[in-house]
Amino acid sequence: MPVFPVYTFQSCFFLNQKVFMMTNLSNHKTADPHCHVPRYEKAFDADELTHAYSAFLSVQGMGCPSCATRVHNNLLQLEGVYAVEIDLERALAHVLFNPSRTPVGSLPPAVALAGNDGRHHYSAQLLGVYESTE
Repeated sequence: MPVFPVYTFQSCFFLNQKVFMMTNLSNHKTADPHCHVPRYEKAFDADELTHAYSAFLSVQGMGCPSCATRVHNNLLQLEGVYAVEIDLERALAHVLFNPSRTPVGSLPPAVALAGNDGRHHYSAQLLGVYESTE
């Protein structure tokens, strides 16, 4: 099983009540200029985090920062997903979500659908799900 850092929500997802994402893009080729993907972000009410869980996924097929953004965007567009962190170097995704609004089983298929353009093919394996605590 891959070794990955475990971040706290304070250091990973929240800074002055605003959501942000840490993406480790070192040691990766630059994105294809014809493959640019605009980054999707969404706001959520901090009270919703009382029911949040963390899911860690191993993601295959990401080769550049645009691939990481494509996977990030697809996961974040799921209704009950609050925040997504992609570590491109380690090929990992950390998803903060509400399992009553987004079943954990819907996360790997969302990763696969991120490559629905015919050029990109992604897959994901669930590594673990944990109840979140601040």
